[in-house]
Amino acid sequence: MDTITILGLTAAFFTTFAFLPQVIRVWQLKEARDLALSTFLMFTLGVSLWLVYGILLGDLPVMIANALTLIFALLILFFKLKYK
Repeated sequence: MDTITILGLTAAFFTTFAFLPQVIRVWQLKEARDLALSTFLMFTLGVSLWLVYGILLGDLPVMIANALTLIFALLILFFKLKYK
């Protein structure tokens, strides 16, 4: 694995798992009132497009980061709708 790929995977790790504390907090508190639905809808769409972009380019860091981030974003959206 080359240095650029390692750099990309490291960046992907930090930006992706930055969402995990938010997912855990919303799940534990069963409350998502302070999260803007429009923000997470736009964010989820953007992450979905980044995932498609990564797939089309065959870019492993982009694919992994955005697939995991999409899961976290969808969980947050689910909790936002569930815990209105």
